[in-house]
Amino acid sequence: MSHTIRRFQPADRDAMLAFTATLAEHDLLFLGRDLRHPRVVAAWQDAIEEGWIDSLVAEDDGAIVATAALVRDPLGWSAHVGEVRLLVSGGRRGAGLGRDLLEAIFAIAADRKLDKLTAQMTTDQNGSIALFESLGFRAEAMLKDQVRGRDGVSHDLAILAYDAARVAARSEAFGLL
Repeated sequence: MSHTIRRFQPADRDAMLAFTATLAEHDLLFLGRDLRHPRVVAAWQDAIEEGWIDSLVAEDDGAIVATAALVRDPLGWSAHVGEVRLLVSGGRRGAGLGRDLLEAIFAIAADRKLDKLTAQMTTDQNGSIALFESLGFRAEAMLKDQVRGRDGVSHDLAILAYDAARVAARSEAFGLL
């Protein structure tokens, strides 16, 4: 299957809502807000315009099949840290699409001169955890019963981190840069 990766545009609002409507609630729990609501997508677009979020979409035949975002707080104490968010449709997982999006997010993070990236996901999302770890993220914390679905079931949240300076130093030591 082919895909095109590009920046999320204001005109993508309805396509994004159509994409997120296909995702299971469990896939969205780590976000803090339910992306299936138009007001949440509108707030996301406002944050992009204000420079707080860099967001990408992957499309296949005009439909959004995945998205990735790099969320920053340039005015906060952690302006050197970006949070990575990744959503891939169920039928497209395991085919390298998430990896392609994360590599594009790494390039944006480097342009933004971020020293550290974090990612959150429920601890049972083994495929996502494996993908992030394969790219250099490491487990940093686990928050017990941090998120709760509409069904009332609580889930633990894993926090993974990527230390760009550590990874670059190791790559340089091994002659990979």
